[in-house]
Amino acid sequence: MPAAPLKIGIIGAAGWLGSSFARALLDSRITNLENLTLSYRTARSEILPKANWTTDNQALVDDSDIIIVSVRPADLPALRIRIKGKLVISVLAGPNLQTLKTHFGTNRMIRAMPNAGAEIGRSYTPWIATSDIREADRTVVRQILQTFGIEDEVQDETLMDYLGGLTGTGPALPSLLRAAMIKDAIASGVPGDIAKRAVNQVLIGAGYLTEQHNDDAEATIATFMEYRGVTAAALKTLRKAGFDQLVSRGLGAARDKSREMSNDLER
Repeated sequence: MPAAPLKIGIIGAAGWLGSSFARALLDSRITNLENLTLSYRTARSEILPKANWTTDNQALVDDSDIIIVSVRPADLPALRIRIKGKLVISVLAGPNLQTLKTHFGTNRMIRAMPNAGAEIGRSYTPWIATSDIREADRTVVRQILQTFGIEDEVQDETLMDYLGGLTGTGPALPSLLRAAMIKDAIASGVPGDIAKRAVNQVLIGAGYLTEQHNDDAEATIATFMEYRGVTAAALKTLRKAGFDQLVSRGLGAARDKSREMSNDLER
């Protein structure tokens, strides 16, 4: 934790991700209400009513040492601010470091990709830094990102494009599996409320077991396959039908979309 509260500004703090950051930063005491400035575009959030809210993003920048940009990628071109060498953490999906550096006019740039788990302090956040980032900056970035989960610095921006698709989805990909399981249970005659509770509890339990034991995924699969029972039958059928390949195709499409979004903003 820093010796003194950091002066942080969050652009787009009325959104779910920006508001999650604000709560996490205050809960961790990395900053406080006096040193936290939050901006909104059309309507301020009902959370943190005593915080310093503003619609003037340039004023937020001028009053902050660290700026977190949490807006939609499509809104980036209209975000006309000059940051003049301050430390910036962008959590936009798509825009690469060069695009961000050029747009904001700062070389102290971080590109990070948290996910929806930030809302409950369970995000996984990969991030990459420009060459101008100092070790002191890295320490601060880690402290900030760890307030809402686990972080990893990567050195290759192509990995950010991939990880944005892999982890940036948050609950979306598991929800795809959840929806398919619930639909099949209902189609097999299970009442809807029971199907939902059953599937939800399976996935909740799996999450807790993974967090507690951190077992190797393939080793877990192998253990169930050795029983040659009902679970093994399901796993064998899914893999034979191309489950792994379908997941790979989906993640590849997410990676390609990330690159496409960055290229569109560069034009």
